[in-house]
Amino acid sequence: MKITSIAVYQVDLPLHEGSYKWSGGKSVKVFDSTVVRVETDAGIAGHGEVCPLGAAYLAAYAAGARAGIAELAPVLIGHDPTQLDCITRTMDAALKGHPYAKSALDVACWDILGQVAGVPVSTLLGGRYGDDFVLYRAISQEAPEIMASRVEQYRAEGYRRFQLKVGGDPDVDVERIRAVSAKLAPGDRLVADANTGWLMHDAMRVVRAVREVDIYIEQPCLTYEECLSVRRHTDHPFILDEVIDDVGMVTRLHADKAADVINLKISKVGGLTRARRIRDLCVELGIALTIEDTWGGDIVTAAIAHLAHSTPPEFLFTATDFNSYVTVSIAEGAPKRVHGRMAAATTPGLGVTPRADVLGKPVMHFS
Repeated sequence: MKITSIAVYQVDLPLHEGSYKWSGGKSVKVFDSTVVRVETDAGIAGHGEVCPLGAAYLAAYAAGARAGIAELAPVLIGHDPTQLDCITRTMDAALKGHPYAKSALDVACWDILGQVAGVPVSTLLGGRYGDDFVLYRAISQEAPEIMASRVEQYRAEGYRRFQLKVGGDPDVDVERIRAVSAKLAPGDRLVADANTGWLMHDAMRVVRAVREVDIYIEQPCLTYEECLSVRRHTDHPFILDEVIDDVGMVTRLHADKAADVINLKISKVGGLTRARRIRDLCVELGIALTIEDTWGGDIVTAAIAHLAHSTPPEFLFTATDFNSYVTVSIAEGAPKRVHGRMAAATTPGLGVTPRADVLGKPVMHFS
């Protein structure tokens, strides 16, 4: 089997709630997502999606994803998409770094392999655990009372795990944490996610001020070393996110006892091929995971679902359902939230069929 052509599409994904806000005053109203269609000489096509969280979150942006794909796609023509490690090495040889630009192509190849094998991608990733898995809901950064009011709304939708966006003024963040924690019910879990937004001394003040609150602290500062220092000054469970980009960082944080949970973003590490390696290493080392991505629609959500559903439940802290945040559906067959939980498709591959009328005409095509 050989790749014969690659089409690239651009689609806007507006948010139901109007905007999404996090540390440093950053916000996004419409997400710029890129979808790829990888076609083969066997008549089988696979799809992938990449959607950076704006241009000021990570070293990734939407136009950069498409520029990277333009470098990679011609190199992949003629290669066997079912040889996943070979595809990864081919992309790495053609483009140094820029893992997010490789992610959609990698996921599309997993989609093809699943269709060829006649099994869902979750089977290829290790097997399906249980009937479904738990989701979290991010609470966009607002005034404390507004964020607290969101808890009952989201709990009515079935969510029991909440990711509170902090990382602003530390005094206001303490108010946010206290206001939201007061709304929690037995069985709820709360994460205070600073998205690298605090300086070390501010992070120290916050964790001390909320010492008695049952809460997880996520990525308080920009660097690994700063986060590790905060970790060593609190007994709150600790999550690392933005610094997690390869297996080397996982082995380092394990040696330093720097975190109890990591957030694994599929596009941040280059796709499912490398995400699977990191997931499996975490399971071996006893580190729990949140399975997610930077953002996306139905195809990103499908990839998350397959990786999450193939993760042993005791190691799956939670996952996310990005397609429920946005107003546009780009594919049929995508997993949907049901009472705060989700299940991966059981059909071959990712189990999604892109909506041609939504994607429109390709913005690039390679053959």
